[in-house]
Amino acid sequence: MKIDTKLSHIGRSTAQSMQSVSPPLVRTSTVVFPNLKVFKDSYSETVFESPRYGRSGTQTSFELQSAMAELEEAETCIATSCGLSAITAVLSSNSKSGAHVLINSGVYGPTEKFCTTELKKNGVECEFFDHNASVKSLIRPNTSIIFIEVPASITMELFDIREICEEAHKHNVPVACDSSWGTPIFFKPHSLGVDISIHAATKYINGHSDAMLGLITGSYKSLEPIREWCNNYGSHVSPDSCWLALRGLRTLSIRMQHHQRSTLKIVKKLQTLPQMLKIFYPPLSSGKQLELWETQFTGSAGPFTVELCSCSEIEFTEFIDSLKLFSLGTSWGGFESLVMPAIPHHLRNKAVMPDEGRLVRFHIGLEDPEDLFEDIHNALTQSGILS
Repeated sequence: MKIDTKLSHIGRSTAQSMQSVSPPLVRTSTVVFPNLKVFKDSYSETVFESPRYGRSGTQTSFELQSAMAELEEAETCIATSCGLSAITAVLSSNSKSGAHVLINSGVYGPTEKFCTTELKKNGVECEFFDHNASVKSLIRPNTSIIFIEVPASITMELFDIREICEEAHKHNVPVACDSSWGTPIFFKPHSLGVDISIHAATKYINGHSDAMLGLITGSYKSLEPIREWCNNYGSHVSPDSCWLALRGLRTLSIRMQHHQRSTLKIVKKLQTLPQMLKIFYPPLSSGKQLELWETQFTGSAGPFTVELCSCSEIEFTEFIDSLKLFSLGTSWGGFESLVMPAIPHHLRNKAVMPDEGRLVRFHIGLEDPEDLFEDIHNALTQSGILS
């Protein structure tokens, strides 16, 4: 089946017994078994995909996990409470005291903070590398995992995923990838060699900005230590969030196509404004970055970053506050458009940018792109940045 057909039909096996097109929401804390053999069998499985206890999942979470595994072309999937919990589970289960972890620079802020605080406390050395670095020269005998996020947050650099995976696998080092931006619609990480793919399903997969959820896909072997870690540390998800994500999956493809069309229209118009010094968006890149974009992705999502021309703090504040259709918030991936002042992660201890430019991240939602561009244009004018 093509992916659009899959989105309508996968994750619906429990719906049949209810004579419904959608699977039921199953909430429970206690799972009961018909006999002792079935009870014992449930605990003999290292990787479990059937009810054992409420914390380990209900039919609702298993429906979502099987659906996501199929979309990602992977063997299995683990659902967690949010995107960050999925990231921390992957990193924690694949590192121990004395380990060396490689992470791309410009990664999602909370990911970086977890590495530099919690993993560091546990005796794990985290090394950050940029998109021009040779991973081959960075891998050590004690390197336990390589973590990449594509594109990188805020400045949106891309990485040569195939090359990273090839080098990592020569040393039996697993590669994990935060794949939230592209979604399974525009990005297939496992086909590029990625062992563990992570999605902040809070964003596009749910799509309605009303649930927190993380999803991890990969082979049984790759996810076995992660699933064990989640079980030991109680890192699990509410069936309600899984049910909402199953609802969101049905329209994922058409939403992503709309996000892409609108965003491309808006960034092309923004390019004509001299007040936009630079737009960070993979389809607008050049050279090696453009090549990576064209070979690793089949489409583009809604978040992008712009660097504004020199402006005062008053003008910058007025610009943000004058936007009517863009809500001020730190997330993205929902139906609504968002704006957020952005500072590169290595500079986030500073109140403002150290140079004259100012970075702003936009997420283009499902509104009409003409209205959204007009809103940005009006805010630039009202603030005095655009005269």
